[in-house]
Amino acid sequence: QVQLVESGGGLVQAGGSLRISCAASVANYAMGWFRQAPGKEREFVAHITWAGFRTNYVDSVKGRFTISRDNAKKMVYLQMNSLKPEDTAVYYCAASLIGPSRIPTDYAYWGQGTQVTVSA
Repeated sequence: QVQLVESGGGLVQAGGSLRISCAASVANYAMGWFRQAPGKEREFVAHITWAGFRTNYVDSVKGRFTISRDNAKKMVYLQMNSLKPEDTAVYYCAASLIGPSRIPTDYAYWGQGTQVTVSA
């Protein structure tokens, strides 16, 4: 059973930065970050291949967010800069058995989420 545990969320002012982390029990999966704001559907944010050579982002975070991973530590990170109030959401990391994807149902394992709140 793959276990994923997010951490590092919190309250930050607009324009600020935050790094959230995901501790995984395995390292050889493509990983993704998704977010869900109140009353909205879960949204793709970024994904990274298992080796970390390729990444992909939703347009709204390109140039501001960076996904990375350290397979030796079994960690995945999301560095978030220039945060905006519309980035406020619960952020989830997820592991995919079939490779990186923007589709939530392609991910077999999910963490419990970490809250990120950006104040105006």
